[in-house]
Amino acid sequence: MVGRIEDYALIGDLETAALVGRDGAIDWLCMPRFDSPACFAALLGTEENGQWRIAPAGRGACNRRSYRGTSLVLESVWEDVSGAVRLTDFMPPRSGSPHIVRIVEGISGRVAMRGELRVRFHHGSIVPWTRLIGDRTVAAVAGPDAAVLFGDRRVDVSVTKKCTYLDFSVSAGERIAFVLNWSPSHRAERSLTDSASALSRTLTFWNGWTAQCGYRGPYQDAVVRSLVILKALTYEPTGGIVAAVTASLPECIGGERNWDYRFCWLRDSTFTLSCLLRSGFHNEAMAWKDWLVRAVAGEPAELQTLYGVAGQRRLPEEQALWLPGYEGSAPVRFGNGAVDQFQLDVYGEVLNSVYSVLRAGVVIDEPVWNLIASLMEHLDKRRHEPDEGIWEVRGPRRHFVHSKVMSWVAADRAVRMARVAGLRSSAQRWRTLRNELRAEVCREGWDDDQQSFVQCYGGHCLDATALLIPRLGFLPADDGRVLGTVRAMRKLDHQGFLKRYSDVQSGVHDVDGMRGGEGAFLACTLWYADALAMTGRQAEARTVYERVLDVRNDVGMLSEEWDPVRRRHLGNTPQALSHVALVNTTFTLFGTRQSSRRVRAA
Repeated sequence: MVGRIEDYALIGDLETAALVGRDGAIDWLCMPRFDSPACFAALLGTEENGQWRIAPAGRGACNRRSYRGTSLVLESVWEDVSGAVRLTDFMPPRSGSPHIVRIVEGISGRVAMRGELRVRFHHGSIVPWTRLIGDRTVAAVAGPDAAVLFGDRRVDVSVTKKCTYLDFSVSAGERIAFVLNWSPSHRAERSLTDSASALSRTLTFWNGWTAQCGYRGPYQDAVVRSLVILKALTYEPTGGIVAAVTASLPECIGGERNWDYRFCWLRDSTFTLSCLLRSGFHNEAMAWKDWLVRAVAGEPAELQTLYGVAGQRRLPEEQALWLPGYEGSAPVRFGNGAVDQFQLDVYGEVLNSVYSVLRAGVVIDEPVWNLIASLMEHLDKRRHEPDEGIWEVRGPRRHFVHSKVMSWVAADRAVRMARVAGLRSSAQRWRTLRNELRAEVCREGWDDDQQSFVQCYGGHCLDATALLIPRLGFLPADDGRVLGTVRAMRKLDHQGFLKRYSDVQSGVHDVDGMRGGEGAFLACTLWYADALAMTGRQAEARTVYERVLDVRNDVGMLSEEWDPVRRRHLGNTPQALSHVALVNTTFTLFGTRQSSRRVRAA
């Protein structure tokens, strides 16, 4: 049976990742990379759509689990009167084909174990030809894909058309390992020969990486775990960072807001770069910058909101009718139609990212300067147009305030960079544009009745993105309009968490024309904590921040949203933006020992 979203833990090899449930089942895995078709898709259907479970026979959820130290090596422990057993799951950093290693160790007594492997290629729709080779190797092949399981001679293996069964027992001190690898079906690859050395190598990698973390302060464990998750969402060959490892997990159980997040969004770059740079991970930040420049290269008119992990642009959205969806939440979608939307804010995201790496000491070369100039020229031509906005609405285009603020960010960062480069004529032109945009937003995006910035020009709907205005530098934190906006955001409160927006007239979420509600957005809640802190309300900010910490699952993961009524995670998981926001808010609250200028409480 598929678990709740918060029941899953993450393992990965920096090119793809798997979700492991508390019951020992791997219910989600795409091979060979994040945006490849899933070979375990039970998460969006049933076990018959692909799953690999190892657990004590007849038992359910483990008694406890945790990551080993600061690594991404997961340990799950089952205990009862017959004995105790530990299951260690991990994916070694890639050196050839992807591998999942699962090690079963007896702790006490003697425990009967049961494994069930159901490989299903192409998002759970294709049952492969499966056969037993010798007495411990199982091969599953269909079309371009092959998965091979390497077991142990002490395991009783039986293969049927739809499932491979693994039966064995472990006593105290006994250790049995399984290795599953994927390769193209025309090129069989050898498995790891030594699971123990693979475990040692994986632990060494993660411990060495986390040792670079520069944060030393309260909630350090939460920060390090979020950074590990962000690293796990990184596609190492290119430096791209996916928004989440999953697709089509619902924002409302039974609703239709089910999107594929296994791609790289430009808007996440600003938050991600800030997070990595502040935490001391310059190599990852530079790799992300290089990915960004390669991905957006070309005509400014062709700038997209999101790209594939390798920078690919065509990501057609399709519905998988053979999958019933997570807890019946249909349709299940792969690919993302937002790739064809016009989202004005991405120009600001790109320019803010380039500015961030410039401040970090990276030299900007001539091609990047040419890119800046061409993007600004195109932005000036299109800034008066409505767009789909940060929330990627599927309804009509609007003049979203956040999109216009990010246009101001683009002009502001371009002015700052032009000063460094000595481009006086460009700086003057962009300074004029910056002033015009600020005046326009303050005139058209402000609602006198609510004393707040709103979602769209001429509208009355509040939007949590307005909380970013002081962080982006659009207005100072002690400006009356910022203080009024922060006060107004109480209307978005959902039992202590923030919704991303609401229609103040009808009280329903209908700006995107989609049926079904949604939970509170965790990143928006953390933006609220940031804004509270920046406006001098430190105690309230810390309360909101700790409220988000409390809804992480038992291994420190956050999804996109939280349902405070049913107390459940919602949306794709683990969500990069949620973890980036957690790290950035930690820095806002605790990351510097120098006291900044405080302003009066709103």
